[in-house]
Amino acid sequence: MKPVKITETVLRDAHQSLIATRMTTEQMLPIIDKMDKVGYHSVECWGGATFDASLRFLKEDPWERLRKLRDGFKNTKLQMLFRGQNILGYRHYADDVVSYFVQKSIANGIDIIRIFDCLNDMRNLKCAVDAAIREKGHAQIALSYTLGDAYTLEYWKDIAKRIEDMGAHSICFKDMAGLLLPYKATELIGTLKDTVSIPIQLHTHYTSGVASMTYLKAVEAGCDVIDTAISPFSMGTSQPATEVMVETFKGTPYDTGLDQQLLAEIADYFRPLREEALASGLLNPKVLGVNIKTLLYQVPGGMLSNMVSQLKDMKAEDKYQEVLEEIPRVRKDLGEPPLVTPSSQIVGTQAVLNVISGERYKTPTKECKAVLSGEYGQTVKPFNPEVQKKVIGDKEVITCRPADLIENELDKIEAEMAQWKEQDEDVLSYALFPQVATDFFKYRAAQKKKVDVNIADTNNGAYPV
Repeated sequence: MKPVKITETVLRDAHQSLIATRMTTEQMLPIIDKMDKVGYHSVECWGGATFDASLRFLKEDPWERLRKLRDGFKNTKLQMLFRGQNILGYRHYADDVVSYFVQKSIANGIDIIRIFDCLNDMRNLKCAVDAAIREKGHAQIALSYTLGDAYTLEYWKDIAKRIEDMGAHSICFKDMAGLLLPYKATELIGTLKDTVSIPIQLHTHYTSGVASMTYLKAVEAGCDVIDTAISPFSMGTSQPATEVMVETFKGTPYDTGLDQQLLAEIADYFRPLREEALASGLLNPKVLGVNIKTLLYQVPGGMLSNMVSQLKDMKAEDKYQEVLEEIPRVRKDLGEPPLVTPSSQIVGTQAVLNVISGERYKTPTKECKAVLSGEYGQTVKPFNPEVQKKVIGDKEVITCRPADLIENELDKIEAEMAQWKEQDEDVLSYALFPQVATDFFKYRAAQKKKVDVNIADTNNGAYPV
């Protein structure tokens, strides 16, 4: 028995889960000094949807954010979430892009890279893990936790051994829908502590209402690190509150040793940001409650809200229950993947279309075709052969690692965006989001022009600028 460590998520997953990743760098910077004194195991502050949201909605350079955070956090490890061969985008990228992204992430200040794949296909993780090890970063593999016939204790034991053999420094269970129940956590973590010698971390969401109890049982079973969010940005579709978990373990062999007074001051800083988000409608009170349908249908909170908005757009809100019942069937047809980005969106959208059209797979999405063609990798169970035949016909199915079929693309990308390049990292921003990055580069250029004009006006030609 030893003290449990804490990863703070307020600068990444907490605001991604509650306010659509809209926290700005300027809102983060004033509190960094205090956060740096806490003694967190790490602060998760980059990756996931923060990269896209920074460019698309906040008109900020995500690389610049990372550098500023690194300057502020003198004593704390910085952590990011990385979608394996998808990096932070929505398709598979060539190995040279994946390796270069890892290299630049670590060079700009990331210490721990949490790497996951939506199908738990180890082949889609190898390139990123190897790159992180090569760059002297901490490579953590996150397993997308889910339920289903295939996901037995033997499955998790086998995959954990493979992760250790791959050279990863730690394992994280990424429970994106809050499906891991307290006594199941005792069994799972206890078994894995007997199976592997590398540290085990647990990440869950409060969506289903069991997360704090699950953390308690996981820590008692030997879990080394848990992910929490400072209270104003905790609960609901976010993580359990940092202060609550710190108090829970106080005076026990698992005592975190973190200072509640310091955590209270950090919470005081974030509280007005929460109130502002509530007042503006950015924080919807709906995401703060417990959604028991998460446990009944194994659907993450974000996937549910996405489905509701799709049905609203189609003026078919009365089909909600039918779609909920169709989701597990589609998931089974598609090889029973965990429901996490992007597989959750693929399964959810296809379930909506199946119900609305009145015929299953009458209108398959491009992404559904890609899954059934093997473009995303190998699922834990085989596809439904009848559905596969109906959706892709006689198309040849990919059985190798999908990225093996992608030619190196860095040089081509660099040539395409050369006119906008101001730093090496711009090439990677463009590689992931060509249109969004180009719009941002244009905005950045216009802002610089404005500044230059203002300097010239102030100077009035009296001395060289």
